[in-house]
Amino acid sequence: MSNPDYHFVHSGFKLNGFHLNEDDLCRTAYIYIKEGEPHEKAVGEFLLDWFDHRDFIEMQTSGTTGLPKMIRVDKQAMVNSALATGEFFDLDEGIKVLHCLPTQFVAGKMMLVRAFILGWDMDMIAPVSHPLERLDTVYDFSAMVPLQAQNSLMQLKQVKKLILGGAKVSQALSNQLKGMPTKIYETYGMTETITHIAAKPIGDEAFTVLPNVEISQDERHCLVIDPYVICDEPVVTNDVVEIVSDTQFIWLGRYDNVINSGGVKLYPEQIEEKLSEHIDRRYFVKGMPDETLGEKLVLVIEGEPYALEDDVFKKLGKFEKPKEILFVPKFAETVSGKVIRDKSLQEV
Repeated sequence: MSNPDYHFVHSGFKLNGFHLNEDDLCRTAYIYIKEGEPHEKAVGEFLLDWFDHRDFIEMQTSGTTGLPKMIRVDKQAMVNSALATGEFFDLDEGIKVLHCLPTQFVAGKMMLVRAFILGWDMDMIAPVSHPLERLDTVYDFSAMVPLQAQNSLMQLKQVKKLILGGAKVSQALSNQLKGMPTKIYETYGMTETITHIAAKPIGDEAFTVLPNVEISQDERHCLVIDPYVICDEPVVTNDVVEIVSDTQFIWLGRYDNVINSGGVKLYPEQIEEKLSEHIDRRYFVKGMPDETLGEKLVLVIEGEPYALEDDVFKKLGKFEKPKEILFVPKFAETVSGKVIRDKSLQEV
């Protein structure tokens, strides 16, 4: 049997308790746009785009593989992505699902596509930082960003299976999530690959790719992804990885962040993860010019200066300990709240 096309709406699909078909969804979209809350307007706009005559959706990339730009994403590829997620995470029709992500971005769009393609019973709420705070329903599945999970530690038992994406899961949060009864996965992906193409249980080192995804490395040791039912061409990333097998890889860090200090390659993201349990402010590590080493490793912390205990650095390797600690009153940020490292350093 061939895969359903993008006009397919599973007979088991429900949104906020109501069975809806394609016509119902389009009518709901108009109501959301005219009378809805901001998050509902975004859902309405997406639904009208989804069910129009075009076979693609326009989305803005996050800048993972270069500068942010508008790209066209094939709707059938999004259907294929939804089917792959359902197969990988064993998500059957009729399951109870919570949608708490912003629909302006690919992860939020894909939660809706999965729901009507796979036939889920979906509750949709505003994409707030404490999504489970006023809910007592037990859900079979949900997707969150790490901040939402961090703010929901006491309520996460209400979700049987949870995927996290949009940002790296810190070591500190990973440690808090390990003992949970919930099955929790960290995902890897980007707009170009139509959300995640790999996932790993919290605490594991290696990501496992979803069905129909092939992986390799380029000459920089960066990950190359070929999800051939999703993209026309392989996606070349700026993520340095170690390939474990045909289906598994370990993420090491961003190629553009790698520090070459005295001939030793240092991956800031790995160092930052080791520091995450000991520094309770925002921070990052970065290479700065040095006459002897070429680049020296510097720790940059947001806020007023203070003295750091030696214990902060006890997990770091010989070459990973910062040569200098700098304090910046306020980090520069992107619109989505991600720290801009180079611009933040200009404030020093």
